[in-house]
Amino acid sequence: MSFERTHTNVSRRDLVRLLTATVAAASFGGASAQTSTAKPRIVVAGAGAAGVSMASRLSKLLPNATVTIIDARKEHLYQPGFTLIAAGVYRPGDVVDDTARHLPRSVKWVQEHVAEFDPEGKSVTTTGGQKIAYDFLVVTTGLKLDYESIEGMDSKLIGREGIASVYASPQSAAACFSQVAQFYDKGGIGLFGRPRTEMKCAGAPLKFAMLADDRARTAGKRQNTKFVYYTPFTNVFSVVPVHHRVAEIFKRQDIDVAYDHDLTSIDPVRKIARFKTPVGTEEMKYDFLHLVPPQRAPDAVRNSPLPWKTGALAADGWVETNRDTMQHGRYPEIFVVGDIAGVPRGKTAASVKWQAPVAAANLMSVIDGKPMRETYNGYTSCPMITAIGKAMLIEFDYAGNLTPSFSFIDPLQENWIAWAMKEQALKPMYYAMLSGRV
Repeated sequence: MSFERTHTNVSRRDLVRLLTATVAAASFGGASAQTSTAKPRIVVAGAGAAGVSMASRLSKLLPNATVTIIDARKEHLYQPGFTLIAAGVYRPGDVVDDTARHLPRSVKWVQEHVAEFDPEGKSVTTTGGQKIAYDFLVVTTGLKLDYESIEGMDSKLIGREGIASVYASPQSAAACFSQVAQFYDKGGIGLFGRPRTEMKCAGAPLKFAMLADDRARTAGKRQNTKFVYYTPFTNVFSVVPVHHRVAEIFKRQDIDVAYDHDLTSIDPVRKIARFKTPVGTEEMKYDFLHLVPPQRAPDAVRNSPLPWKTGALAADGWVETNRDTMQHGRYPEIFVVGDIAGVPRGKTAASVKWQAPVAAANLMSVIDGKPMRETYNGYTSCPMITAIGKAMLIEFDYAGNLTPSFSFIDPLQENWIAWAMKEQALKPMYYAMLSGRV
């Protein structure tokens, strides 16, 4: 099935106002822009959204520092756009860019991955065998999509046998678009859900379920399908008012919810999914399965001294991080930003926007021997798409309090403004974030 761009009709004047308001709101809470004359060696491990944002900020705040970023990936992916590819609004090429285009010229780029962290010796070793010493380290490696931990699953199955997963790549997001069309054309049972682990953008599986429902209804074939959303928890979203609102929408859209269902294995030939439940193993037949893999720290991080040693964030290797300052709990010369950070929330691009200025300012304070003054409150944003042209702009903090940036937008009501922000306004703001401008 071919892609057909489905953009909402937003006037140029409205879009300019929307962009201006969005960027202005994103700029609130930014840390101090004062610079330092210090000359430290700073290594940034990872060149995703968090790494590039930090490298850009640090090159501005510390113009005399030596900033080195390490990552073998040459392509930069705008991951917030993956769900829009799955919806048929974006094409895969719309989310692909060159990493080099966003790195300041003063930043040295080592195009290898980090293979080993040695925080005691203050060095990292790359996959090519380079040992790089640092005075300060910023860990921004992102996370690992652990498809193989689901028995019977292989990432090569995405786009085949009714299996989809929006997370793996732009191409896998495109496969979601085609697999959903095949599903509602034939009819049957569609399973959607999330893993037990921490994950990037916990709203994405919910969005995709609602988008798939909307597409089936638009095609006039929803009556041929049964939708089930499974969750290993007793809620569909950890923020209580958001859980209740999404549950209402699911009920309205006839999307069933299977609570306390933790996906453990699949049989892609027989099309059976197996779940661990409080009363034992349960099997569900499916014709379409949107599988979100468990998500963990990359092996180089998990096998290092950096992760939490105890607590809920230890098992999957998330880096021990002070939730307020973004500084490592045991190594004061290390800061952590993005998906890899072992904090209770914050695995979204919007979180990076708020974490990066806090981490950069606090790092500069440590370098200059001053007290850290900036704090991250756990801000996370999720434009919760409910259908083409409708979304809810949900923003919240560590405590699960809703923290709306715009007084004229009810965060729990579906509206076109939140959709337009997701579709058109957030991407330019994201690239401004990479450059350290917001």
